[in-house]
Amino acid sequence: MIELGTKNPTADISKIGLEKVKSAFWNLSQTELAEKTIQLNLGVLTDTGALAIRTGEFTGRAPKDKFIVKDAKTENTVHWGDVNLAYDENKFQPLYDKLVAYLSEKDVFIKDARACANDQYRLNVRVISELPYATMFAGNMFIKPTADELKIFEPDWLVIHAPGFHADAKVDGTRQHNFAVLNFTRRIILIGGTGYTGEIKKGIFTVLNYWLPQEQNVLSMHCSANIGKNNDTAVFFGLSGTGKTTLSADPNRGLIGDDEHGWSDDGIFNFEGGCYAKCIDLTEQKEPEIFRAIKSGSILENIGFFPGTLTVNYADVKLTENTRVSYPIEYIDNAVSPSIGGIPKNIFFLTCDAFGVLPPISKLTPGQAMYWFLSGYTAKVAGTEAGVTEPKTTFSTCFGAPFLPLNPNTYANMLGEKMKKYSANVWLINTGWTAGSYGVGNRMKLSYTRAMITAALNGDLDKSNFEIHPIFGIGYPTNCPNVPVEILNPRNTWADKNAYDEKASDLAKQFVKNFEKFTATASVETLAAAPKIPVNA
Repeated sequence: MIELGTKNPTADISKIGLEKVKSAFWNLSQTELAEKTIQLNLGVLTDTGALAIRTGEFTGRAPKDKFIVKDAKTENTVHWGDVNLAYDENKFQPLYDKLVAYLSEKDVFIKDARACANDQYRLNVRVISELPYATMFAGNMFIKPTADELKIFEPDWLVIHAPGFHADAKVDGTRQHNFAVLNFTRRIILIGGTGYTGEIKKGIFTVLNYWLPQEQNVLSMHCSANIGKNNDTAVFFGLSGTGKTTLSADPNRGLIGDDEHGWSDDGIFNFEGGCYAKCIDLTEQKEPEIFRAIKSGSILENIGFFPGTLTVNYADVKLTENTRVSYPIEYIDNAVSPSIGGIPKNIFFLTCDAFGVLPPISKLTPGQAMYWFLSGYTAKVAGTEAGVTEPKTTFSTCFGAPFLPLNPNTYANMLGEKMKKYSANVWLINTGWTAGSYGVGNRMKLSYTRAMITAALNGDLDKSNFEIHPIFGIGYPTNCPNVPVEILNPRNTWADKNAYDEKASDLAKQFVKNFEKFTATASVETLAAAPKIPVNA
């Protein structure tokens, strides 16, 4: 076996059954991995120097094909159900052996990295893939160890990534040929049948969501975070497509991270060392920080080009609307290092309301904050998951249910305690539709959303009067700097007011129905925050 690149001299992949691989390329530089990708005809360089690749059959996550091994460790700790699907522990080793056999006589690419910017909670991760761009992705998304750290690197978790391997569902216990299987006892993630790199990132996120709250008393969060010049930290909760990456990349504030964070007694810390941004319809004018980060070392996924050029056409959605770019966080000019901030003063819940019912900004009471956090209302944006072709209304508990292996109340109760302890302001931001529902109205302008968030952060909204929504009970401002007054009340933006009232009532009914599963455990204050459905609705 030929081993190339920088590696821990004591590391031996024969211990995990990979002694028969053709060549093992250890910790190649990002440039070398890009070159390998091009040599293998797996990607091309764009005119900005970014690597452009295609992830094959899957251009988004496949949540129905993600499993957790059910064993003595997880049986009574994982919140089993439609999100956390159990995998037979007796089938794991045979599947593992098949993956190892598949990789025999192939080149593999290995990247050693770490998660968690706070050293107290660091998690060493080793990613082994048959694709050089997959380990390059891991190098972008996780935190790069120092040369001295690599010499003594010992992985806490192992990820084996084999997109070319297809499972036999009947034999291997999967739903179909693709899968991601997490084994918390053995600390291994197996990924097969899919080249979508986001499965690697979200696999480790799931690991942290299991470990940190239970064993470290740290709240793990699906959120972005930034920090102002006065060291005021803000966090932005939301599913993919709601604006976490875009809104946290504020030129006037330092970026802590765009997607995954922990909240300890000391403050906020990023889990990652990079960003994974959606780039559909990306322009330098709308999102300059992200646009300028797409350069040598970045990886573009499933994008299209203008004919006859290597210039990216960000409006091209032939392959997917979930076009993506990964890049090191330092590619954002105002990223803070290390990626750590203080206790948040403002918390934003981002929702993409496909009904066009919710105000563009509202301030929530503590009870409302818990209700909306447990509800996690948004719309799954087209392309973010396999099979989703247009915005789809969903309730995702804690704005991240697909990645939360514990009971949702674990995360909600921890957030509630912290919100009250530190008196944080909580805002609901609708980045979705206005002047009508999807297909009729239009998406909220990014410039308006930025202006509303800025007003909340700098205290301008403290001077505004607030009106109460008659159904949802949330308070929205009657004026906001640099935002047209007429859009602050969503009902005013609809030509047909009766149609608005009907949509609002319909959405309220969905909230109430969804929250039924929490009524036995939620506090009186939280239950009182439920929407009030009109009698004649």
